[in-house]
Amino acid sequence: MTNSPPRFSIGPLLRRPETGSFLGLAAVFAFFTFFGGTSFASVSGAASWLNVAAALGIIAIPIGLLMIAGELDISIGSLVPAGSMTVAIISGYFQLPIMVGIGAAIALGAFVGLINGLLVVRTAVPSFIVTLGTLFAVAGLTLGLSVLVTGTTSVPLKAGPEAKWLLGRFIGGVFQVTILWWIGAALVWGFVLHYSRFGNWIFAMGGDKVSARNAGIPTDRMTILLFMCSGASATFVCVSQAILYNSAQVSAGQSYIFNSIISVVVGGVLLTGGYGSVVGIILGTLTFAVVSQGIYYTPFDANWASLIIGVLLLAVLMNNTFRKMALSYAPKKKGAKA
Repeated sequence: MTNSPPRFSIGPLLRRPETGSFLGLAAVFAFFTFFGGTSFASVSGAASWLNVAAALGIIAIPIGLLMIAGELDISIGSLVPAGSMTVAIISGYFQLPIMVGIGAAIALGAFVGLINGLLVVRTAVPSFIVTLGTLFAVAGLTLGLSVLVTGTTSVPLKAGPEAKWLLGRFIGGVFQVTILWWIGAALVWGFVLHYSRFGNWIFAMGGDKVSARNAGIPTDRMTILLFMCSGASATFVCVSQAILYNSAQVSAGQSYIFNSIISVVVGGVLLTGGYGSVVGIILGTLTFAVVSQGIYYTPFDANWASLIIGVLLLAVLMNNTFRKMALSYAPKKKGAKA
């Protein structure tokens, strides 16, 4: 009996969460390379969408992990301006050391995440409703306290060279240092989700939280921890932006709510939880950034970018279709009758 050569099976590839997002990224990249020409493919062109992807991606990955666990956090829309105003008021208005302001801003994000997590696990109210409440509460506190303390909603910030080197500088004149932080965050979160027991717990929570709890998984602690990581990541990004541009404004940050969710969904994470990958979230973030910035390198009106992003959600349908095809794929066992 001769051994037949191994046959390539497309089933495992179709089961990957990032399959649809990879095809979507390839399509939009080819589109903007064709219509954007050398400007889009230049170093400055790449920097324009990589800088956007880095800031968005640091927030999107923890949001994606929360969605895989079956939860949602929209309070980041208020945490971004709250964190930037915190560092600007502490280190700009009161002239305290910049590291004190950075620490206070990140601690604020983690604290709001702690409140979100505690409310979700203690009250059983859906996380969308809980974080919607903290979204408005933090927004009101940020606006009211900023005006009360400084008399304005825009506070200048002049960070020292050490803070600039760490968070608010350009590499090669065009690339923001947050790109390196994004790569580091992706590696850490990728290991946590795909190569540690905590990742198995996250997937189990998204699949069936009651069964996960009955299996001994500390679902409450994991939920709280994920919300804290989401809040801290949001304020980390806003701190880097405040240091980079030497100012903070109360009105900034609302776009991060839907932009991060769109990036995560385009990246193949199911809204129902229990399915997704860090690689897919990265690809979804890159896809969103390429569309939002690439449109400016084409002869088209920039207003069409929203339409293209809407069309990108077809990648989600594509990804779900692939997944259903893969799950229904059942190769015949050896010796089975035809």
